[in-house]
Amino acid sequence: MILLAGTIRIAPGKRDAALPHISAIVAASRTEPGCIDYSFSFDVNDDHLVHIFEVFRDAEAREAHRHMPHMKVWREAWPEAGIGDRRMREYEIASAKDI
Repeated sequence: MILLAGTIRIAPGKRDAALPHISAIVAASRTEPGCIDYSFSFDVNDDHLVHIFEVFRDAEAREAHRHMPHMKVWREAWPEAGIGDRRMREYEIASAKDI
C-alpha cells in the first residue's frame, strides 16, 4: 500500500472558494480503482490548514491517480481557490491491521 499524508493551506478569506474544489477532488478520487481512502479535513485549531490523507492499493494506483483528469482540474483551481503551501510525504506500507 501507498500512504500519502500532508497539508495544504487556504489563503485567508478563501475557504468558501476552496470548499467546492476540495469536495470535488475527494469525491472523484474515491471512485478511482485502487483508491482505498482519500480524505481532507480542516485543522481544529487553524481553519485555513487542511490535512490530507490518501491510501492507494499500490504504486500503480498512486501513479494512475496523479494522471486522472480531475487532478488536472484540481491543480488548475489552486490560484482561484487560494490553495498553496502544499506539504506531502509518501510512505510505503508493508502491512496494516485494525487495532
